[in-house]
Amino acid sequence: MEHTKYLVVGSSHAALEAVTAIRMHDAKGSLTLLTRDPHLPYSPTVLPYVVSGRSSPDGIFLRDEKFFADNRVQLKRGTALKALHVERNAAELADGSEIAYEKILLATGASPAIPPIPGIDTVSYHVLRTLDDATKLNAAIKQSKQAVVLGAGLVGMHAAENLVKVGAGVTVVEMAKQLTDGYFDATAAALIEKAFTDNGATILTGSRVVKLAPSSKGVTLTLENGTTLEADLLLVATGVRPNMAYLNGSGQLVLHDKGILVSDSMQTSVANVWAAGDCAQAKGFFTDSKVMNAILPDATEQGRIAGMAMAGDPGLKTYPGGVPLNTYHFFGRHAISVGSSKVPEGAEVVTRFDEASGRYLKAIFKDGCLLGIYGVNEFFDAGVMCQLILRRIDLSAVKQRFLAEPMKVGREIMSKTWR
Repeated sequence: MEHTKYLVVGSSHAALEAVTAIRMHDAKGSLTLLTRDPHLPYSPTVLPYVVSGRSSPDGIFLRDEKFFADNRVQLKRGTALKALHVERNAAELADGSEIAYEKILLATGASPAIPPIPGIDTVSYHVLRTLDDATKLNAAIKQSKQAVVLGAGLVGMHAAENLVKVGAGVTVVEMAKQLTDGYFDATAAALIEKAFTDNGATILTGSRVVKLAPSSKGVTLTLENGTTLEADLLLVATGVRPNMAYLNGSGQLVLHDKGILVSDSMQTSVANVWAAGDCAQAKGFFTDSKVMNAILPDATEQGRIAGMAMAGDPGLKTYPGGVPLNTYHFFGRHAISVGSSKVPEGAEVVTRFDEASGRYLKAIFKDGCLLGIYGVNEFFDAGVMCQLILRRIDLSAVKQRFLAEPMKVGREIMSKTWR
């Protein structure tokens, strides 16, 4: 049986940050990176640009073969983890072989959540989670005349915009009362929706598909209110679920339906097993409970922490908690959301909205500290805003200046406090 000191399963941001962190403290310990993806590592966030054609599939890789060779990492591509045997420290692969490990990081990400709509197994549809998904969707979009997108999250809306731009008729169907629910508030969502409808898309919020069936054009969709839609391209973008099937029967790990429960150092309930990224459920910054915060900055931070913990790096600082952060560009405009959308008792909410220009800003404060900030066509640095929240910096003395110029004032504050 093959043996490695460190086994990292996954190949996106969390996994790569862990590899770098391990090598910063342990340059020689054997290290294997295992990924089910046949490609070199890439970021899921770049896939919409592959779909649109703005990015070439060959130019999106985060690391090349030389990186792994230089860092003495054995890269195993196109190799899935079938089962984890924590009682004997062995990872069983899809081909039946096994790798013995001393320490393992599970950074296996997530896969599209396919809704149990009657008839969905009888029709052809697209998802968008892998590079292969993106290249297939890129080819299909060029041929589409009438498309339906199920789900109005950021993945679905990116694809809908690409479809609009190639001249397809596009209908977005979303069960929630607004699009981009969970990312932006109703005012911001209305501005985003207007941009789409102004460009010819149809947005059906508060709508549910109850049946799918093949048709001569491709797919017939029946909505709960009886309306039927025809599509030659169907994209299912109704969320994701963490990849944890390889843990079936692994009773020693504490799991949740939303992910693998981890400590503030990304350690699971098994001492030599860590988890990070979209499969890990860690503490939230605004709550004592464990949350899933499936965003790139968190995956990066969690992977770095896990790698440092695995290597025994004394410089380790534990995870401060997940802060939601999302940026979204659409039809030449942008929207940003950072922090909590909930308004606790005693909090202050400040909004600024210029309907003519479509500029909207909303900020939530409590005891002078920023809890959340949201904007459409407003310029501010999302990373800086996240740090202002994490560090609980009192903005009372500069609040009015901050609201007038959040980017400038935010950077001024961080230039004085960053360390």
